[in-house]
Amino acid sequence: MTARAADRARYDRATAHLEAPLALVDLDAFDANAADLVRRSGGKPVRVASKSVRCRALLERVLARDGFQGIMSFTLAESLWLARSGFDDILLAYPSADRSGYAELTADPKLAAAVTVTVDDPAQLDLIDAARDGGREVVRICLELDTSLKLLGGRVRIGARRSPLHSPGRLAELARVVTGRPGFRLVGLMAYEGHIAGVGDAVAGRPLRSRAIRLMQAAARRELAERRATAVRAVRAVAPDLEFVNGGGTGSVQHTAAESAVTEIAAGSGLYVPRLFDNYTSFSGRPAALFALPVVRRPGVGVVTVLGGGYPASGAAGPDRSPVPYLPEGLAYDPQEGAGEVQTPLLGSPADDLLIGDRVWFRHAKAGELCERFASLHLVEGDEVTATVPTYRGEGHTFL
Repeated sequence: MTARAADRARYDRATAHLEAPLALVDLDAFDANAADLVRRSGGKPVRVASKSVRCRALLERVLARDGFQGIMSFTLAESLWLARSGFDDILLAYPSADRSGYAELTADPKLAAAVTVTVDDPAQLDLIDAARDGGREVVRICLELDTSLKLLGGRVRIGARRSPLHSPGRLAELARVVTGRPGFRLVGLMAYEGHIAGVGDAVAGRPLRSRAIRLMQAAARRELAERRATAVRAVRAVAPDLEFVNGGGTGSVQHTAAESAVTEIAAGSGLYVPRLFDNYTSFSGRPAALFALPVVRRPGVGVVTVLGGGYPASGAAGPDRSPVPYLPEGLAYDPQEGAGEVQTPLLGSPADDLLIGDRVWFRHAKAGELCERFASLHLVEGDEVTATVPTYRGEGHTFL
């Protein structure tokens, strides 16, 4: 029996008393992945990206481990909810236009002390001030550096379109605006290198493309390390008491941790290890989050149909955004149908061994987005479900 076949048997036994569709997290794999992130971070604390977890119980579990410190959140409403729940170090990594949320933040000392918000434009500070509604608490501010690699005089850009602050000079200019403005305190910098951390460099069957990605990422790492160090020096000249400089992502943990200018690493997807993280040379993890769909039809030889399955991930639409049939090995989508809204046909010889009511286990393309489809996660240790915990959705929250 292969390791994957043994996992399938174990998951089937553990969840035999439950109705599918269902989602699980293998805690042995989750904990091993957490340990690997800490190892790769080289002693620098790992801030957990909540969008990749979306489950309070699992956020609590990983933050209880040595080597993890703080949360990187994705909306202001989520940040306030987490702060009210007892989390006390939350970096909102995306600018917000949530006026009512800012009114709450600036009126509550506990919330204002726990939450740091990211800005990259003075207009965002104006919005916060206009939303205060009498709130006088000082807002903790983080600035974001654009990490994209620009070539040929800026005519070619590689990287996500995030912050407009690409040069150290522009970052320092905004730092002066923040430090000179009442009601705000500059405490941090962040720089997420998605083109390095979030792009696999070992694409199956694409050796030339993989080599090109590795060359691009090596050049991008060198350029960013130099520019990030210069940017940090420029901002510290304005705000000497800067508390943190955040960088990284699951795919680049060890490279970013090696930069002396960086004080903490952001990571989250590496806890679940979804399918988009299979194509990396820098690390390998254990798939920890899966979902099961029941077989409801057997249309013919080599075909079964499962209930549901159309759970695409965000990003540019393409086959790599679909979940992948994982267990039993050897199943694939019908290219004419793909993953369906209410049913999904699967092709392959393993289909002939599946009976009505059996389960097919899938891996989602991205990490936390799986939790937007399920209200709970069944936590498996060995071949037992030892706990069932709510996702954000299961607690009544769909923040995006």
